[in-house]
Amino acid sequence: MSMVLRSRLTVLSFKLLVIGCLLVSCSSKKKKYDENSVFRYNEHANITTLDPAFSKDLRTIWATNQLFNGLVQFDDSLNVQPDIAHSWTISEDGKMYSFNLKKGIKFHRHILFGKDSTRSVVASDFEYSFNRLLDPKVSSPGKWVLDFVEKFEAKNDSTFTIRLKQPFPPFLSLLGMKYCSVVPFEAVAYFGNTFRANPIGTGPFQFKLWVENTKLVFRKNKEYHEKDENGNRLPYLEAVSITFLPDKQSEFLQFIQGNIDFMSSIDASYKDDLLTSEGQLKEHYKNQIDMVIGPYLNTEYLGIYVDATQKEVHSIKIRQAINYGFDRVKMIKYLRNSIGTPAINGFIPKGMPSFHAMKGYTYEPEKAKELVQSYIKETGNLNPSITISTDSQYLDLCEYIQRELERTGLHVNIDVMPPSTLRQTKVNGQLSIFRGSWVADYPDAENYLFIFHSKNFSPNGPNYTHYSSKEFDALYEKAIQTTNNQKRYVMYQEMDSLIMAAAVVVPLYYDEVVRFSQKNVKGLGINPTNLLNLKRVEKGSRR
Repeated sequence: MSMVLRSRLTVLSFKLLVIGCLLVSCSSKKKKYDENSVFRYNEHANITTLDPAFSKDLRTIWATNQLFNGLVQFDDSLNVQPDIAHSWTISEDGKMYSFNLKKGIKFHRHILFGKDSTRSVVASDFEYSFNRLLDPKVSSPGKWVLDFVEKFEAKNDSTFTIRLKQPFPPFLSLLGMKYCSVVPFEAVAYFGNTFRANPIGTGPFQFKLWVENTKLVFRKNKEYHEKDENGNRLPYLEAVSITFLPDKQSEFLQFIQGNIDFMSSIDASYKDDLLTSEGQLKEHYKNQIDMVIGPYLNTEYLGIYVDATQKEVHSIKIRQAINYGFDRVKMIKYLRNSIGTPAINGFIPKGMPSFHAMKGYTYEPEKAKELVQSYIKETGNLNPSITISTDSQYLDLCEYIQRELERTGLHVNIDVMPPSTLRQTKVNGQLSIFRGSWVADYPDAENYLFIFHSKNFSPNGPNYTHYSSKEFDALYEKAIQTTNNQKRYVMYQEMDSLIMAAAVVVPLYYDEVVRFSQKNVKGLGINPTNLLNLKRVEKGSRR
């Protein structure tokens, strides 16, 4: 790279710093303007990268969603919609996908693109981006989304094709993940490993400033390709400002003081101050903030490792007694302030198209006692005992379950460990019962069922329970090649029923997305994957 270009980049970096300073330190008149055009939120868990190839967690996905686009995107009902591809065709055998790209979609302006400072996206950019996803030197955690892909190529500037090894109906949904975003080869070649902090995409906002652990600023992309129903170019906002206060209590206080515009989820530190036990906003907040709630594709559960050395969990009677032995409705009301739906159906959560109200496990304490007594009589083990492993965030739920199950004659120990230790010991099969959660990466129930396929035994796969069923495996292998949605959903439901009958998991609740925003925020929306989409958000004046 020439010294002239490096010099120009240095000047540009200085200009970006000045812009960032103007956003956070300006005159009182400018502050009033900024307040109505800058969307502010806090990310307490921090952000370590803005490279979409590493967007594996929600905090990174939220940020990269503002900066990048892919072939397709989801609406708030999780229907696949056009994005950079305006249309596509799928062959009758379900293996060949052909995408027709929109013309004139531009990468964010940058001097790396030469005198025009930008260029149009072409099909070879997707070929490059997908190859990068697979590159072992990159080590992207998202390369698995292309596991079913045999080949992909740019036929010409406006046609991109993908051929699968076998039919896989959820594949189109996988392409909506941020891993599959298009990136310009010029930027990756120049910035190398620092592309994580110098992202260039096509999204509604473009990167401007990042003081790590302190502040992140995006500015409006004035050439963004999408328009609203009235022909107005999106986005409406001028900027997005993200802070990194490290704890949820501080975030809550900043929100209540009006210093940030939006807050997602609830935390034990403030849930009782904000919500009633019925999950409603308390009266003194109703005129200050708005609250919306909807299904979240997340099942919170206890997983049971059936190959554990603790002999009690080998018994289906003990596993069923755990499922019957505590009141999920009461647990959600008093420990979660009614945020979440008691998981009295299967493992597939509400909000998923193939969810069905099958009869799972409800609170039946007498049946739980009978099952424990039957186990005692059958085995001669007079003091059956189990151990539930959890992290501190879910200790209150596990202690509640402990108290309830003790009444059935089953002794319960609780082992609290750091989240990283919990994950590692779970993967290595060292825990007999572990608290877990499964959040959908894409809106198809296959995402919940493949973790019970016998070929996916941990530590090499996500089958942490070591559940194995020939009937389940046969249904799974047939379902993932069935292109008819309704027929596939029926098979999904049959698999869900088999898992529940085996009682290798104890579903606790189906989580819900809960969003709090200031009264002057409009167009925020809500969706079952809790994706933060800011391109249609507007801010009005405060009353």
